[in-house]
Amino acid sequence: MFVRKLFAGVAAAAALLGGMSLAGPASAAAQPSAYAQQARAAGLTVAQTGRLRDEVDVYVAAHPGTRQLSANKLATDFGTVTVTAPGQTQARDLAAPGVALACGSGHLCITDGRGYLYDYYRCGTYGFGGYGTGSFNNNQTWGTTAWFYNADQTVRFYHTAKGSSSNVDWNPVTYIRPC
Repeated sequence: MFVRKLFAGVAAAAALLGGMSLAGPASAAAQPSAYAQQARAAGLTVAQTGRLRDEVDVYVAAHPGTRQLSANKLATDFGTVTVTAPGQTQARDLAAPGVALACGSGHLCITDGRGYLYDYYRCGTYGFGGYGTGSFNNNQTWGTTAWFYNADQTVRFYHTAKGSSSNVDWNPVTYIRPC
């Protein structure tokens, strides 16, 4: 009798624990992530938040080593990329929605045709996946040359700091060396 009660008690406890572990992920999945909460706080709809998440996921998958800093800002090997949120024409960091993005001193900043903002502040040669027509601001130290290369690694154009240019066709640019 005692063994039967003990077994029944252990079985009930196991069922309770099993039920708790099954309920745990479901309730966690129902709660929005911190990034989704940022997007919603910035005024994005649920559908827009989902599209943004998908776009960020695609960028991260295509660029190993990239990590997410906010709902739409990513840390990369060269610096950061801020992805344009649905409904926007220019990127702004959804973690700080009231703060305008500026090109910091010592940085090379590029906006592509999607409105993505690429902020280069590490020296090196990097693959570039910009799209369409955009602009750049070479706010690096005076005299620092930024190099822009074609797919075959021939020089497409270069720019010596400080200065900027608009109406730049990013489609043929495949590599960038900011310094």
